[in-house]
Amino acid sequence: MAVLYFPKTFNINWSSDERTLTEETLPQALRDTSSLTRVLCFLALGRPDLEGHWEALQSEDAFEIVRGRLCTILTNTITAAGLLLATSGVFVTTNSPVLYLDYTSPAPYFLLFISLMLAMIAMLISGLSMIRWLHTDRQWTREQLIPGGYFLLSYLLSIIMPMFFVGLSLNCFIFAMLIAGFYSQNTVCYTLTAVWLVIYVVSIGTISMEFMWKYAKSLKLR
Repeated sequence: MAVLYFPKTFNINWSSDERTLTEETLPQALRDTSSLTRVLCFLALGRPDLEGHWEALQSEDAFEIVRGRLCTILTNTITAAGLLLATSGVFVTTNSPVLYLDYTSPAPYFLLFISLMLAMIAMLISGLSMIRWLHTDRQWTREQLIPGGYFLLSYLLSIIMPMFFVGLSLNCFIFAMLIAGFYSQNTVCYTLTAVWLVIYVVSIGTISMEFMWKYAKSLKLR
């Protein structure tokens, strides 16, 4: 009897282990990622790989934490896009109240208009991504990631693009004000614009260096 039942018991245990490995092990398509994909992973998830995110998809509680965090980011992105949309809209539709800061000249006005359009796109994409995350479930998210390739890129871009368009909109607005300030004939306005430019360059440089340092450190820890 023991000999007759042993193969059956062995097959049942092997199938259970195989099913567990299939569910918990990171698929090969998500392991062999390009440099671009690793950068996108770092921007979207805070790590240059998908191991931590894949582990979060193994339980409902962890998935709810991830979904709540992403929805919070999207909510803040929508708020920022709304503020940029309102501010750019005011500048585009009104004339300058002072003569020494003319933002209605072609270059600043064009950048303000681009900032307005990008803020609209950011709000649209953020809203669609919010709806997607509110109605998605853990199993569907896993199935979307498993093939890798285009599906993985679209998944990561759906997280990054709202913030990307908000950043572009903000930078267009900043450059519009910088151009208007440097074309000003008022010495005080010109000086303040120069100080603002220095602060902007230092801030962007600091953020970029910190990003590269964290990215290089995360690659070493892999």
